[in-house]
Amino acid sequence: PCAKAMTQRPIYLDSHATTPVDLRVLEAMYPYFREQFGNPSSGGHVYGWEAAAAVEQARATIAAAIGADPTEIIFTSGATEANNLALKGAAEAAYGQKQHIITVVTEHNAILDPCRYLASLGFAVTYLAVDGQGLIDLGALVAAFRPDTLLVSVMAANNEIGVIQPLAAIGALCHERGVYFHCDAAQALTKMPIQVQEMQIDLLSLTAHKIYGPKGIGALYVRRRKSNHGLRVNLAPQLHGGGHEKGLRSGTLYTPQIVGFGAAVALGLELMPTEQLYLQGLRDQLWSKLQVLPEIYLNGHPSQRLAGNLNLSVGGVDGAALHLGLRSVVAVSAGSACSSGNVGDPAPSHVLKAIGRSDSLARASIRFGLGRDTTESEIERVVSHSINVIQRLRQSR
Repeated sequence: PCAKAMTQRPIYLDSHATTPVDLRVLEAMYPYFREQFGNPSSGGHVYGWEAAAAVEQARATIAAAIGADPTEIIFTSGATEANNLALKGAAEAAYGQKQHIITVVTEHNAILDPCRYLASLGFAVTYLAVDGQGLIDLGALVAAFRPDTLLVSVMAANNEIGVIQPLAAIGALCHERGVYFHCDAAQALTKMPIQVQEMQIDLLSLTAHKIYGPKGIGALYVRRRKSNHGLRVNLAPQLHGGGHEKGLRSGTLYTPQIVGFGAAVALGLELMPTEQLYLQGLRDQLWSKLQVLPEIYLNGHPSQRLAGNLNLSVGGVDGAALHLGLRSVVAVSAGSACSSGNVGDPAPSHVLKAIGRSDSLARASIRFGLGRDTTESEIERVVSHSINVIQRLRQSR
């Protein structure tokens, strides 16, 4: 009787918020919960050796994926902690010498909030605007540099509108001036090529749960080698106690999560060429079929975006009613899962406001995040349901 009463779960198209753990990743993690459960810092017996070896293997896998050295990967609890360590750690280490930071108005709150905190301590923060497609103006970046600029933080791919910024060009401009380049790549890892040396990135924030790995584990790449311009990164730790992770992030390493992170990265790189083409095809199908309706607006650059991202604003409907109507069939978001607030009454996204959307259009936005398990038949159902909901809401106004 209970099973009969259960309704069908909605189609999951919120992969920018999180992804399910891939079964192949889960299988790799399992032994480290029970059989090989040792503390990687326990150097006196086989349990510790096994765990330490597994951690270092994952570290090497993640480093290779971005063109880094394994010694440059510092494990954290996720991208938010990695962002905080990068920004606050660099700021604290340079306090009294360089006190200017440059970032972008469309960054995730895991960047914007640390910047606000640093501003409260006396740091100057410049927020670059974006154009109507979400891209920064490199000329505006050049104009923003000051003699005391410490760091530029620009995300690789936006978590709401999927826009990919010109990372190599930003890195080159930073290094010419002896400025650190930090990049939040939470949404980008295994979805687009990222090479920290070629892109002249000094600090790179990563997470596992956006790429079919477990929640609660991330990493910060910290350049240890001097750049071509002689730049070496100096960070002050934000967690003390034990000196783990080369003193930058104390705390017992969570071996199963780290193993899962490494497995997710390896699998994601293996699948990336075919998976991204597949997702792009489904996304383009979704977009082309929704365009039968008038007043449907694409948010972000039409091509310079993540393959699985489609962010739309719908004219002539109430945002809260739109999401209420959609959610029985499809699980989507109005914006960032970390800042969406009251789901019943979505606040206008700061990202959509920054690209020029009105409050009403920003509220009536849909972020479709397609994933590894999304099927063509699911896209057909989503199209049909979305069109019905939008038409019904417009007729009832």
